[in-house]
Amino acid sequence: MKRIRVEPISSYLERRRKGPIYPVVVAGGLVYLSGLPPFDPDTGEVRLLPFARQAEIVLDQMQRCLEAAGSSLAEVIKCNVYCTPDPAHFAAFNEVYARYFQDHSPARIFVHVPSWPGPFDVEVDCIALAGRDG
Repeated sequence: MKRIRVEPISSYLERRRKGPIYPVVVAGGLVYLSGLPPFDPDTGEVRLLPFARQAEIVLDQMQRCLEAAGSSLAEVIKCNVYCTPDPAHFAAFNEVYARYFQDHSPARIFVHVPSWPGPFDVEVDCIALAGRDG
């Protein structure tokens, strides 16, 4: 098993969650991504943004983490999307998601959650095929 740090996400998780948390683990030919809220790409902080922008940041981070593991969005097998229960979020997320997964959409679940320990509305985790070195 290989654990991969991805900055600024890893430092933020350690500061806020008070423990070693790896956003990416590679094992058995698969890449497992921890749930990723919309971390500001420059500071690693989480702040409330318009929903579509939150979704873009989360999917950009997913792509960054997958690439750090030698994989890519094209290798994603399954996504789990967790979202606060605003009915408009489903359609807004689908619009953003379609830009990232055009011809290779993985299996997906979209689950409403009541709240988060932070100012955000969406979090995504996924499983992907590992790169050749995984």
